[in-house]
Amino acid sequence: MMQARLHVAVYAPALVGDDGRTLVVVHGVERALPGLRLEWEVDKRGRLIKLPQRDAWLTEAAARGVFPLLCNGDERYPVTITGLKTPASQAPGGQPLLDVHADLPLDAKVIAAASSVLEGVAEGASAFWGHVSPEGYGSEVAQQIRRSPRGPERSPRGLPMLEPPENISSPEIPHWLGWLNYWSVAAAQAIGFPDPARDVDLLSRSRRTATGGWVVQLTDAPLDYDNPAHLDALGRVYERFPAIGARSVP
Repeated sequence: MMQARLHVAVYAPALVGDDGRTLVVVHGVERALPGLRLEWEVDKRGRLIKLPQRDAWLTEAAARGVFPLLCNGDERYPVTITGLKTPASQAPGGQPLLDVHADLPLDAKVIAAASSVLEGVAEGASAFWGHVSPEGYGSEVAQQIRRSPRGPERSPRGLPMLEPPENISSPEIPHWLGWLNYWSVAAAQAIGFPDPARDVDLLSRSRRTATGGWVVQLTDAPLDYDNPAHLDALGRVYERFPAIGARSVP
């Protein structure tokens, strides 16, 4: 039986030579999960290659604008991380992006550390925004993406429709909501968070990061789209922040 997975994704400025961010991101994940070492490369054939000089190797790859696929070398408990490039033509505001993605087992240890993992990846990458969500979130979000101006106003789950990334005016505007959400200072300002009067409940499940951004948790347990209470929580936050998904300005 396949183990359920938790996915971390953050959206950051594109790599410019070796700006040091890839190494900081990897170190951030390892700090959040003591004992974890991401010292194996996964090559194009899916083979694992040990990296005895991981940091130097990663620095050299970053200088070429590459964030390779790394893992912990444990096929029974796989943890992976990589960076992908989003070209300007497909990115909000016409700015190329670095998308950092990590996959981890969905278990009690990872759930407890998920907030710290998200902060480590997001702040290490100088991300605009990001999220942590259980596997399967992508198909749910895909049903929220507006395909035409005459399309439905709600997804099959009853959630609001969102603009596709290339129609969003600024990379600081989050595209959608996850279970845990990272909003940089710029992203929080773009959506109008926090309002001390309107965001009492959200603030009780939020914390500031070292750079002044926010990690915001929507539900106690990882998001379950089949749970009506979780859908209600998602709907309330979407209603509170119409700028998410570029539905309107705050």
